[in-house]
Amino acid sequence: MKHMNSRASTLIEALPYLQRFSGQTVVIKYGGNAMVEESLKESFAMDITLLKQVGINPVVVHGGGPQIGNLLKKIGKQAEFINGMRVTDDETMDVVEMVLAGLVNKEIVANINRAGGKAVGLSGKDGGLICARKLTVTRNSPEFDVPEIIDVGHVGKVHSINTEILRLLESDKFIPVIAPVGYHKDDSQSYNINADLVAGAIAQALGAAKLVLLTDVQGVLDADKNLRSKFTADEAQAWIADGTISGGMIPKVTCCLDAIAGGVSRAHIIDGRVPHAILLELLTDEGVGTVFSA
Repeated sequence: MKHMNSRASTLIEALPYLQRFSGQTVVIKYGGNAMVEESLKESFAMDITLLKQVGINPVVVHGGGPQIGNLLKKIGKQAEFINGMRVTDDETMDVVEMVLAGLVNKEIVANINRAGGKAVGLSGKDGGLICARKLTVTRNSPEFDVPEIIDVGHVGKVHSINTEILRLLESDKFIPVIAPVGYHKDDSQSYNINADLVAGAIAQALGAAKLVLLTDVQGVLDADKNLRSKFTADEAQAWIADGTISGGMIPKVTCCLDAIAGGVSRAHIIDGRVPHAILLELLTDEGVGTVFSA
């Protein structure tokens, strides 16, 4: 009986969150171990399906860096990175598009559909979803008086989001699953875009209630490596300034802060290695990661 009461308490705890977010959009960036381990793939698909079933509208944006690297290795092409960005020539862009919009995207769609959802796979080129511009990368070099401009090829940034196709899918009870490949309107050139940035831009364009970034860490840690569960934008900026937030966590936190500044109510960085992390973060009092607010 005690076990049954515990189950009932969990459902009651979720009730106010279900009421609050019913009819709202949640944009989720899917990546890391949650995309690799079979049990985590299954729990992610179930989480997304359940959110849609209870009236919340999930939009999934996924990465695929390891899968791209694996295929490049198989065809004998050496991967090159500058400032953490993959140098993307014409051949690499073909591989990126094939892996992201084909292999990875369709696997996620199939997993959600298998869990009982109605997922539809898209790339940013479908319906003119993601209009992109070439990303300019600069690097300070002792040989030059001004920063050196580095050409990293078909690496882009989001210029604009056309939400029409997402609204249509949402109204018809479908779950969009988006590969972060954009295009340039003038020449239809394809661009590989960081999935976190695509998710943030889509969340802002849709006026989402939440942006959720799945990672392979607990969330934001303090100087003693303890999880900090809540931040205001000002507090997060202060931690970046004093170096407490550093390294690869800076762009993720910045992505969350940009989303908040752009009108998204809450942004989360959560540990995708935890089964059902999305439900635990969105529908329980304690959560499993770090949440940012204005």
